[in-house]
This record gives sequence, structure tokens and C-alpha cells, in this order.
Amino acid sequence: MDQSATDPGPSTQPWRDSVAEPAPQRLPIRFTGSGSEYFRLWIVNLLLTLLTLGLYHPWAKARKLRYFYGNTLVGGHPLGFHADPKRMLRGYLLVALLLVLYSVAGHFSPTAGLIAFVIVAAVWPALLKATLQFRLANTSWRGLRFRFHGSTRGAYAALLPWFLPGALLVGSLVLVPDEGEPPVWVGLLSLGVMGAMFCLVPWLWWKLKKYQHDHYGFGHQRSELRTGPGSFYGVFAETLGIGAAGGTALVLLVALLAVGVAFLVPRDGAASGKAIAAVIGVLGFLTALLAVQLVPRPYFTAKMQNLLWTRTASHSIGFDSRLRFWPLLRLTLKNWLLMILTLGLYWPFAAVAMQRMRLEAVELVTQIDPQTLVDTEQANAGDAAGDAAGDLFGLDIGM
Repeated sequence: MDQSATDPGPSTQPWRDSVAEPAPQRLPIRFTGSGSEYFRLWIVNLLLTLLTLGLYHPWAKARKLRYFYGNTLVGGHPLGFHADPKRMLRGYLLVALLLVLYSVAGHFSPTAGLIAFVIVAAVWPALLKATLQFRLANTSWRGLRFRFHGSTRGAYAALLPWFLPGALLVGSLVLVPDEGEPPVWVGLLSLGVMGAMFCLVPWLWWKLKKYQHDHYGFGHQRSELRTGPGSFYGVFAETLGIGAAGGTALVLLVALLAVGVAFLVPRDGAASGKAIAAVIGVLGFLTALLAVQLVPRPYFTAKMQNLLWTRTASHSIGFDSRLRFWPLLRLTLKNWLLMILTLGLYWPFAAVAMQRMRLEAVELVTQIDPQTLVDTEQANAGDAAGDAAGDLFGLDIGM
């Protein structure tokens, strides 16, 4: 028998190996900052900001970002933040001017307030785009600057829907007489707008995050958020359910406790028993409100971080986020308790602990050897253009 008919030959398997994709490298993210170090920086920033009536805030923010970025190690290499606080000051002054304009205009007449609101809404998406571009152009890893490739048109498409409900409510005030009770349709419109916002917030949040995560760039790599609004609705629905269940359970528990106290108090002490039950009821209500804030928020944070970063990837680089709810909840409760006991002085320690937990839950997964990526991009002069564009806008308004 001719063996050539059944023998695949020695070149078949080597050809498969030569085209097989390399195994992905997982680069851990570590945060090396400490609460005591950041406390010293924070207290100086706070004092100087107060003494300068807020004008020092851009310098304080730049110092804070340099500290947090410099202590964030990706694959053993720290991030860098290079922005000039003088350029950041321009953005803060512009935002302050817009907010003052809107606040003052609203005191003159509803029409002036509506005009000011339209001006703010018309400018804010451009500020968002400039902020993202500035922040990333002044952030580096291993000497390479990041970029933001989003367009101004995309920013308006992502952000303007957030302003539409406010425009409807402010605009309705223009049609209401200055004297007398507002007509019934104003209340109905307000209820309708609030109901619509309640239903649309997950979609609006997806549009905003889609705009951000679709346009991050590092070298020739450009990111993309690979999920639709349905997954966002799922996270919001789960969070709402947990908040409602937790609040209801606590209210019922405290109500039963109040009833028990009322029955255990002797009849001649009925007044004191009712007073105790009332106090327990008030405390239970406040506890339920606190639970609605403390429990759903860490759940939403963990779920949304994992969703956003696990679904964000470029052609060759992605992320794996595994932030867990219960450790985050315990840390949140600890931070709140210690901040209350220290009258807020524990805040820098809490910020560092939270940053460490959230960052170290993420790994960068890359099909490209990082050294190869860095060597290739350092030979490419294109990064200078992205840096110049960021410096040209000079805006960093808090993203």
C-alpha cells in the first residue's frame, strides 16, 4: 500500500503550531500606597484649598493623581500623571462660571433660567470630551501616553439625552404664571418625566460608558465596550431588588422588635413602652435608609466594575475584573464606621483601602508581549500628536 495516501507528512503539525496564537499574558495590577502617606498629602491639600478659597484645587488634584497613579503598578510598572495644574485651572474656572451663570439666572426669571440651562447643556458634552482627552493624554505607562479617540459629536449623542428631562421641567416653568398655584399638568409632567428617567437611566448610563470605553487608546490598540444595554438593565434591576429587599427586611425586623417591647412593658408602664417602641421605630426607619444606601451601593459598584472592564477590550488587550461584593461590603461598613468615629479624619485611609481593593481585583490580559508593544510604539512618533491635543484643551473637570 502506498503510505503517502495515509501519512499526513511531517509539516502539518509544525504549520499548526506556527499559526497558533500565543498564550495570553496576565499582568496583575497592584496598589502600593498607604493611608498614612496619603493622609499627609490630603491634609496639606485640604488646608491650602481652604486658605486659597478653592483656587489651589487643581494643584491639589494633580498631587493626588500623581500619588495614586504612581502607586498603581501594572505588570510591575507604575502609571504616571503629567498634567500641568495651571492648565487644569482653566477648566475649573470655566465650569465655575457656567454653574454661577445658571444659579444666578434662575433667580431672575424662569426664562433666564431656561436659557442658562440650555447654554450649560450645549457646552457640557464638549467639556466631557476635552476632559477625557486631557486626562488620558497626560497619563502614561512605561513612557507611553494614552489617548482618547472619541469625537465631539459622539459626546453630544451620549450626554445630551441626560439634559432632556431637565429641559422639559425647566421649560414648563416658563409657561406657569408667576402667581397662583401651578396647573395640574405641571405635576403630571413632572411625574411622567421622573418615571421616564427611572426607566431610561440604565440605557443612558450604557450610552455614556459606551462612548468612554469605545475610545480608549494605547499605541495602536483601541478599546471597545462589547456589551449592550440589556446587561446594564440587569445590573440596575438586581441592585434595586437588593435595596428593596434589604430595606423591607430591616423595617419588618424593627417593627417586630417594637411590638415585642410594647408587650413586654407592664401595663402601668404603657406610656414608657409606647415611647420605647416609637424610638425603636424611628431608629429602624433610619437603619433601613442606611441599609438602602450602604448595601446596594457596593453591590452596584462590584457588578458594574466587573461588567465594564471584563467587556472592555481591544484587538489584543483586554481586562479581567473579579471584584467581590461581600469583601467590598465589609470594607464599606468598616470605612463608614471609622469615618464616623474619627469625625471624617479616616477618609484618606478609607480612600486608599477602597482603591487597593478595586484595582487589585483587575488583571490586564494581553496577547502582545508588553516589551514588544512598548518598543514598537516608542519608535512611532504619533504619540506626540495625542499629547499635544490634550494639552491644547487643558481641561480636567473631575473625571
